[in-house]
Amino acid sequence: MEDRAPQTVIVAAFDVDGTLTTRDCVVPFLIRVAGLRRVATSALRSPVLLVRVAVGRGDRDRLKQAVVGRLMRGRTADAVEEAGRAFAREAVSRWIRPDTLARLRWHRESGHEIVLVSASLRQYLEPLASEVLGGVHALICTEVESSDGGVLTGHLVGGNCRGSEKSRRLASWIDGRSVTLYAYGDSSGDREMLAMADHPVRVRGVSIATVPDHRVHT
Repeated sequence: MEDRAPQTVIVAAFDVDGTLTTRDCVVPFLIRVAGLRRVATSALRSPVLLVRVAVGRGDRDRLKQAVVGRLMRGRTADAVEEAGRAFAREAVSRWIRPDTLARLRWHRESGHEIVLVSASLRQYLEPLASEVLGGVHALICTEVESSDGGVLTGHLVGGNCRGSEKSRRLASWIDGRSVTLYAYGDSSGDREMLAMADHPVRVRGVSIATVPDHRVHT
């Protein structure tokens, strides 16, 4: 008996901030968890890095690690996860883009695998994926380390899931399978993920149709 060729799977990878939502969600979530004053104070403790990022010459990943680390360190994982559930229901759901949400639903109804690939934090992306988006096949995102006692260390496990880290983690999840990849993004942080896709879709400043111009047979 001849071996059958591996079946090609259709995967739709979506960025979240600015792609599925109308705005960035990380800072509003940190404000919900820690308060505006503490978020501002934490950012101002890295003034040189903050200014360099503001003018486009600094390391955004280092700044995020510094700020998130200060604000999350010592908090219980349960408390932050509860804040994430409330944030996903009350805030992020109001910022969902109807056009990209409709495209995501088209992929689901077509039997495609859906994966979120985001620099946002798991604490609110997980409930967003399950309660607002109706479930996804995988969630690839920025993870805050938790100790054995359930207390957050503030360390970002594997770093910020942005840029080349997005494409690296997505490729690891695909794990050599034969796939046709759709990727949706809006910013420079999505460039590498879009470059690896068979069908890259840039959504910044445009509204996309529910169904792609070219349909893929499953």
